[in-house]
Amino acid sequence: MAYQVERDKWIFRRHTLDVSKICKVANELKNFTKSSISNNDKTLLQNKLKTLNLYNERNPSKPLDAINHKIIMLSFYMFGYRDKKRFLFSPLGHLYLKYLTDSEKSSFIFLTMLWGFQFPHPEAGTKSQFNLYPFRLIYKLLNEIRLNNELYAFEVSYIIVFIENINNISYEELITELLKLREFSNQELTKLFKMDEHAYVNAAYEWDYYTTSVLEQTHVIEKTDGEIICKLYHKTRPGNKPTSRNITRSKVKLPNKLQEYCSILLKQYPFDEIPLILNDKERLKIDIIKEIYSFYPKILNHYINEEDIILEELLVMPKLIERYSNNTDGEEAYLFEDILEEAFNMFINIDAKKIGGSGQTDIECLYTEQSYKFAVDAKSTKNKLSGLNTSRLREHREKIGAKFTIVVTSRYVPAVKRDIKGEPIVLLLANTFSEFLYNCILNDFREVDFSEFIDIIDKNQGTDISPLVSTLTMDKFAINN
Repeated sequence: MAYQVERDKWIFRRHTLDVSKICKVANELKNFTKSSISNNDKTLLQNKLKTLNLYNERNPSKPLDAINHKIIMLSFYMFGYRDKKRFLFSPLGHLYLKYLTDSEKSSFIFLTMLWGFQFPHPEAGTKSQFNLYPFRLIYKLLNEIRLNNELYAFEVSYIIVFIENINNISYEELITELLKLREFSNQELTKLFKMDEHAYVNAAYEWDYYTTSVLEQTHVIEKTDGEIICKLYHKTRPGNKPTSRNITRSKVKLPNKLQEYCSILLKQYPFDEIPLILNDKERLKIDIIKEIYSFYPKILNHYINEEDIILEELLVMPKLIERYSNNTDGEEAYLFEDILEEAFNMFINIDAKKIGGSGQTDIECLYTEQSYKFAVDAKSTKNKLSGLNTSRLREHREKIGAKFTIVVTSRYVPAVKRDIKGEPIVLLLANTFSEFLYNCILNDFREVDFSEFIDIIDKNQGTDISPLVSTLTMDKFAINN
């Protein structure tokens, strides 16, 4: 079959299959600290996790090794991302923990988390030739009437986890292959699986034992155990006892309560969408990772009956900052200015007013703590910002008596840094700014103070302050591990 040429496959993490333990670790970490954690704090946290039966010390030289594995699982399933040795929860990760005890609402949220899961993935270890949204494809197949809206474990292990990319043509070929495979007897299937036992046994083990357990516990699939087709054996070292795994006819299907929502997600975020590239030469890897983990479809709020309308609108705002900054259709420049006006007004000590127009700064801001103004220029661009006219920005500042200019944009060429060197101008990437606001909102920071930004700006004029704002976000909201 065409999908078995390459032996590389999707890799599903298998550190643990107990979702409740993963979530307890998440809550303990989330509640334990909002910033840095000392060695003494780590000892206290470790002891707390031991009492909750969440930590087993296997390697005394690495006392937090078991916890780190669970944090990797949190990253893998889109609860948040790791940057060096710190962990930052995603918007959906926050929301899932909020509704953890509500199995119906949490199932909608977890399915949404899976929808943002892509290969390449920051934590998967899957090879770079895999470029697709694997769970979108799986749920597309679970919506497939020709497959009776169900998938068998042997189909996933034999065909699906070897798919590198997908489009409408290859999808139809996949349906044909799956229907053909369903006609095979156990004896015929055994012969196929024995042809490359090591690849298939790992695929079966990861999917049928670990992944489906996680999906079943989070109520995003319903699983029915099926008969054993055959046993496959892992490769073993000389002298070790061989370990076997079952190839089965167990099957999964989509719960009825999720069918309508899944159909909407398939329309709005299709299975064949091209994922983000982690090694994109045009962007920093950390910025791409931030975008992956910021996935948050507004339609979700309708299905979980999120009653806080103000919070809903605020949560959408950071995402709009990223979207409008890219100016994808050439008509979103004014929307970018509007949303940035709202964003700067989130700070308790900033009064922001959109001005715009020829020869004017986009947004006039008053820093009320020290009663001085600064200008904000919103540079939305489909491609990279190629240059800045610093003389024009100076004129904009002089018209309103501004002390400095913040240029907010999605991305820029290196020459832009040379343009602003020595000038009272700073660059701020839109996704970095939006990530800071997300975390302020999700951590219930009612009084967002701009003074920390002022400290950064005063000491770093003529530079890109995005890395420093990212550090500020991490220091305030991330968890050391």
